[in-house]
Amino acid sequence: MSGTQRGPGQGQGGGTGGGTGTAVVVGAGVGGLATAIGLRRAGWEVTVFERRTAPERYGTAFGIHPTAQSALDRLGLGDALRARAVPYRGAGIRRPDGKILAALPLERIERRAGRPELLISRPHLLDALLDALDRLGGVRIAYGRHLTDPGALTADLVVGADGINSAVRTAHFGSACAPRPIGTAAWIGIAGFETGLYGETWGAGRFFGMTPVEAGRTNWYATVPEATTAQEVREAFAGWHDPIPRVLAETDPATWIRYEMRHLHPALPAFVADGRIALVGDAAHAMTPNLGQGACTALLDAEALSRAVAAAGPAGLPGALRAYDKERRRSAQRVAFGSRSLHRFMTGSRPALRDALVRLLP
Repeated sequence: MSGTQRGPGQGQGGGTGGGTGTAVVVGAGVGGLATAIGLRRAGWEVTVFERRTAPERYGTAFGIHPTAQSALDRLGLGDALRARAVPYRGAGIRRPDGKILAALPLERIERRAGRPELLISRPHLLDALLDALDRLGGVRIAYGRHLTDPGALTADLVVGADGINSAVRTAHFGSACAPRPIGTAAWIGIAGFETGLYGETWGAGRFFGMTPVEAGRTNWYATVPEATTAQEVREAFAGWHDPIPRVLAETDPATWIRYEMRHLHPALPAFVADGRIALVGDAAHAMTPNLGQGACTALLDAEALSRAVAAAGPAGLPGALRAYDKERRRSAQRVAFGSRSLHRFMTGSRPALRDALVRLLP
């Protein structure tokens, strides 16, 4: 194979040739593409299956923690990230009247890691991953490929990177661990101006966040359990501090994205199965977005999996998958639990007590 073919493909791979292995990655999101890059850099023959018919162009901003930045560096993608990302600094937690309760620990993270948290638009990050695959060559992306029987894939390695509703997870791990709604919906969008005021505002059962994303634009997100229309979202935040009402008023509702907040429960007992199946990203540990770690954990999974596979080679694949599971499962599941716990804390029915506790943060 030569180059990345961004169109439907045939065949599902199988066997080993030329001293390298064959891999099928199911899902062309952040985790899937990063895994494909890592495996291809290790010499594996890689095919990516994606049920969508073209690269996805929706989404707002991803926060990339310094640990995930280091993973991207090891995958050879650090420079591409930094070329389009912006640093995240000077953000706080506020009450609806604008009073600051606490500062987000961004500067402390930067001092400890020696680099800041970065924000990048989702389309820019996906473009960087696709461009890296083009440069590497030898990877086929089969768009429009909806798998009805993931268990029939015969490649040496099958990676489930197919999101919270993962068909690979269901086929190989059963349905006991499944997406569970938490009773709230999230709304996200991009305002066409820079607010200069960043962080999160916490109210009773709802919250609103703003971050930079690129020059002249602001990424925002909101959670309002009872709101089902854009107008209801605007009404829910009408009395909140500036610029929240203006952000909502000046963002075209046709560009807003709404999704039901869900997480995987109970936690999986393993991220790997049968000596040849591995899960990464939301397929393994989908979480609420409250810690902003979804993309980060997917990138860390992808880099750890491809590193373990590269070190072991095709003959040592079962051991490599066990090493990946040992490195990533407990860590990722702790983040998922922490994010769900933070969601409960942020949206609690006793905001006065919550706010008093937040003020105690260093």
